Amino acid sequence: MADAGFIYLASASPRRRELLRQLGVEFRVVTPEVDERLLPAELPEHYVKRLAETKALAVWERLDGADRAPVLGADTTVVAGAEVLGKPVDRADAVKMLGRLSGATHVVMTGIALVDARGVRLHCSRSEVTFRVIDAAEAGAYWDTGEPCDKAGGYAIQGFGASFVQHLAGSFSGVMGLPLFETAALLREARVPQWRQL
Repeated sequence: MADAGFIYLASASPRRRELLRQLGVEFRVVTPEVDERLLPAELPEHYVKRLAETKALAVWERLDGADRAPVLGADTTVVAGAEVLGKPVDRADAVKMLGRLSGATHVVMTGIALVDARGVRLHCSRSEVTFRVIDAAEAGAYWDTGEPCDKAGGYAIQGFGASFVQHLAGSFSGVMGLPLFETAALLREARVPQWRQL
């Protein structure tokens, strides 16, 4: 099988584009339209892996033979206890989410899927993040920065939200939305060149 010269990124996330550039991979963005709702009784790891695979397959199936190249999909969720926290719908929801995470340890899971002619490869990155105590006024002020509105769990570890993080055990890039260690391994398996000067 010949080396793949580039990949498709099945995500509109600017964080994932930024992280993928760190691997020096040539990529093109194609945004999939998928239902991201959690299924009844679905476990968080299954959820993020299912969505990553669904996104990647949705793009793969839109490509014809001449355009076919590996497709990378990803999905991230925050888990507090047994509760899956998605993106906040408004200011009140974000303040409630940050209150749930305040002074406690939560889990961030990112599922990744790589689809090519040989099939689907899946992986899930799991990280534990401990927050300092955050009061409601600070949580509201954080919302007003505009940063947390489209982030799972209502915060961005690479932005202002970093000031909440007391401890991280796991993958910083995984919490951002694309675990680079695991992604690089999948790309090597698919013979996608890395570390190019783009």
